[in-house]
Amino acid sequence: MRTLIDTISQDTRLITHIESTTMKKIFLLLLLLTNTSIAMAIDKALMLKAFGSIVMVRGYTESGSLAYGSGVIVGEGEVITNCHVLRRTKQPWISQGEDSFSIVDVRVDTWHDLCLFSIHNLNRDPIPVGSSKDLVKGQALAAIGHSSGSPVPLTSGGYVVSTYEYDDANIILSSAKFRLGASGSGLFNMNGNLVGINTFKTTGYGSYYAMPIDWLKSLRKKERQKDFLIKGKALWEEDENKKPFFLKIAVPKAKNDWVELSIIAKEWTEKESKNSEAWYEYGYANEKLSNHKIALNAYQKSIDLNQNNSDSLFRLAILHKNKGDLTKAKLIQENLLIIDEVKGLELEIILK
Repeated sequence: MRTLIDTISQDTRLITHIESTTMKKIFLLLLLLTNTSIAMAIDKALMLKAFGSIVMVRGYTESGSLAYGSGVIVGEGEVITNCHVLRRTKQPWISQGEDSFSIVDVRVDTWHDLCLFSIHNLNRDPIPVGSSKDLVKGQALAAIGHSSGSPVPLTSGGYVVSTYEYDDANIILSSAKFRLGASGSGLFNMNGNLVGINTFKTTGYGSYYAMPIDWLKSLRKKERQKDFLIKGKALWEEDENKKPFFLKIAVPKAKNDWVELSIIAKEWTEKESKNSEAWYEYGYANEKLSNHKIALNAYQKSIDLNQNNSDSLFRLAILHKNKGDLTKAKLIQENLLIIDEVKGLELEIILK
C-alpha cells in the first residue's frame, strides 16, 4: 500500500544538462539564494564554510541516464550521503562546481540510510560536526543541498519542529525544505555545524526529516566495500505497522484523522510513558476531538517530562484561555518567551 512517506530523492531523475560553474560564483550566489532572515542570523563566514561542504553525488543508471543526489564533506577524503541515493548506479562519483572526484569505497548503514564515501584526492576542508542531542524546539536551522538538481546548492531556512530519540541519537523533524536531488544534503545549526543529513519528507503533513549526524561515529567503524549499488530497507521505508511511533503518526496527521492519531498516540504513551512528544501528540489529538480534559492532562504530563516542550506549553495556554483562565495562560506565555521566543510572541498576540 502506498503511504504518505515519499523519498525526496530516489535520485534517479534524469538530467540532460548540468550547468558548470566555478566555486567563486557559487559563493557569490549564496548570498542571493539564502533566505534573508537566516542570512541575518548566521555569521556569513560560517555559512560559506557550510555551503562549501556540499557536493553533488552523480552516477549513470543501467539505461545510461544520469542520476543525482547530494552529499556533505565530513572528514579528510570523506563524504556522507543517504544510501538510497545509490540504488540505481554502480559507479557513482562526486562533483563540486567544475571539479569531479572518484570514489574509492563506501561504508554502509542501510537501516539508518547513511553511506560514507572515501574520496580520491579530495582537497576540501570538512565541515564541523555538531549533535542532534543539543537541538531544541524552535531552534533555527538551514538546509543546504542540490534541490531539483540545481548545479549550485540551494539554501532553505527553517526551525526544529521536534526531535525523536532513536538508537542513541535524535532524528530531526524540521521545517527547512529540501527537494528532489537534495537527499544526502546537510542540515546545519546557526553556528555552521552539521547536525543532520536531509533524508525524506511526509507529503501533506509537509515536514522534513534528517538522520542525525551522531551516527557518523558508528558508520566510520563499518567495513569498507567496493560495491556501490546499495540494497536494503531504511527505517523510514518499513511497513506502516512496523514503523516507529513518530512516523506512524504522520499519515493520520496529514489526513486530519484525529481519532486514528489519538489511538496511535495513546499506544505510544503506553509503550514510552516518559516520552514528552508522545504525550503532546495524545493531547493534540484529543484537543482536536474536543476532549479537553484529556488534552489538558496530556499536555501537563508532556511538560512534566520536558519543561521546554514549547508545543505543549503553547497548546496548554490556549486551552486555559478558552476556559476563561487568562491568568494561567499569561503565566505560560511569559515562560514560553524564555524557551521559544517566536511561539511566546505568537501566543502574546492570541491572548490579547
